[in-house]
This record gives sequence, C-alpha cells and structure tokens, in this order.
Amino acid sequence: MMIVHRDIKSSNVLLDGNFTPKISDFGLAKLIHDHGHADTHTQIAGTICYIAPEYGRLSPKADVYSFGIVALEIVTGKRVPNFIPKEDGVYVTDWVNRRLKETNLSEIVDPGLGSEYSSQEAYRTLKVALKCVHRLPHRRPKMSTVKEMLEG
Repeated sequence: MMIVHRDIKSSNVLLDGNFTPKISDFGLAKLIHDHGHADTHTQIAGTICYIAPEYGRLSPKADVYSFGIVALEIVTGKRVPNFIPKEDGVYVTDWVNRRLKETNLSEIVDPGLGSEYSSQEAYRTLKVALKCVHRLPHRRPKMSTVKEMLEG
C-alpha cells in the first residue's frame, strides 16, 4: 500500500524523547472542492516551497521531493520559506548545488553546529537531498533507496 503525506515540511517533523523523528499533521493537506463553479475543481492544499514541481500529481515521489527539502534545511540550517539568496532567482537547491561545486562544505553546513558534525555525513546528506529534489519525479530515488544511501 502506498501512503502519500502531501505536506511534509520541517514543522511537521517532531522528535520524541529519544530524538526519533515522527511525521505529524496528516490531516492538513487535503483535497479542497470548489463548489462555487458549475464545474467542480479540485486542488491540493499544502505548503508551496515543499511541494514538488509536478504539483497536482500526488505520488510517493512528491513526498521524496519534500523530504529532500527538509533534509537541505536540516544540514544548512536555512528555513526554505525564509531563504532569500544573495543571487537573484536562486532557489535553495541551486544555492547548495553551486556551493558544493565551488566552496568548502563548512560554508553550507549550519554554522550553529560549529565543528560538531561529520563532514562525510553532511556531504552525503546534501548529495542525497539533491537527488530527492530532482525536477523529474522518475529521477528521484525511492525512500527505501534514500534510507540506504543515508546509512552509507
């Protein structure tokens, strides 16, 4: 059975007492029917910056995209809704891609971590996250593959 969450974002990921992540708020993302028109229109409710480019075609690959955005937020310490790049028109995924190619990893990782992180794990997580946010859904890995890649 496939389960599609439709609104995976950092504020919907909670940690329990053992720091085990729990996905919450399954009821927020729902189908909305507009009965004000002769034709019934259906649109998806969710949080824009976490929604895959193929908005409207719900699938596990859309959740993989959202997971990738959350992973980028975790490593960079930048909240995607508040991300304002210095270069015009650059989204957080483009910013991370550029930085990985041209700069030191320490300029990408959340400065609040100081040196308290594994650069190998941070790099791996960023690379996996970028695979998750590929514009083409069929190029995104399955979550089981994401889990394997993150475990090394």
